[in-house]
Amino acid sequence: MSRRGWILFLLTGLLWGIPYLFIKVAVDPDNGFTPAIVVSLRTAIGAAILIPWSIRQKSLGAAIRGIKYVAPYALLEMIGPWILIGTAEQKISSGLAGLLIASVPIWATIFASMKGDKTVWHHKRLFGLIIGFIGLVAVVGIESIKGSADPLAIAMVLVAAVGYSYAVMFVQSGLPGVSGIAINAVAMVITSLFYLPFAIHQWPSHHIAPSAIWSIIGLGVLSTGAAFAIFFALTPIIGVARASLVTYLNTAFAVLLGVIILGEPLTIGIILGLPLVLIGSYFASRKSEVATDA
Repeated sequence: MSRRGWILFLLTGLLWGIPYLFIKVAVDPDNGFTPAIVVSLRTAIGAAILIPWSIRQKSLGAAIRGIKYVAPYALLEMIGPWILIGTAEQKISSGLAGLLIASVPIWATIFASMKGDKTVWHHKRLFGLIIGFIGLVAVVGIESIKGSADPLAIAMVLVAAVGYSYAVMFVQSGLPGVSGIAINAVAMVITSLFYLPFAIHQWPSHHIAPSAIWSIIGLGVLSTGAAFAIFFALTPIIGVARASLVTYLNTAFAVLLGVIILGEPLTIGIILGLPLVLIGSYFASRKSEVATDA
């Protein structure tokens, strides 16, 4: 990988690892916003960044014409997952949320199998699925039994991960060749407008902490707008398969930032589950290697 590729790779990992910290601060019940307000504002800011970019690419029109694919993608990638994650983070740590989202490659592998991808049954990918699920069971079981995390909140984040995994597969098959920046720009507009009535109705009457306001700005500018733009600049350099490995970097950043900045506990469930989920996700998503071995 070139020096530029490494810089973009590390930057994407940071920008997609930090939103769990931003969300945790932004949805503070006493000094922050409701999850619906957070989603509406972050996507409005993200859309304001990506729409001009997609216009410059001359790709916005193709995404708009493909609205029958972009709208369901928005539902599965943003409307559903981001409200679930925001709501869950009112009960669980940002690091645990990031760890559970790392299961996306595992769910994606399962969906690929259901769509006829026989390479899933290769021993390396099966090993990844098994190890990954053991890690998930360890995390969910230990955190729930110890009472350090709310089981319903854990389930919300896992549902978000399932949505993420299917959304990308769905839109790629429906709109091959259409710019990812344009697709996500339109999806962000849809998501922001969807939550706008809720945001207006739920606008807080209490004092809003400056940290919550800055977290919203960080979410919109860095983790929603810039992160997508950088990721789609990265993929032509190292390929989609290798770029997808940024998922593992995201998780490491999410856990470390939660512990260092927010003082979140590094629980037994995270210590045991994190390496298993990452190793499992890595092997489960190794499609290119499987094709070479076959």
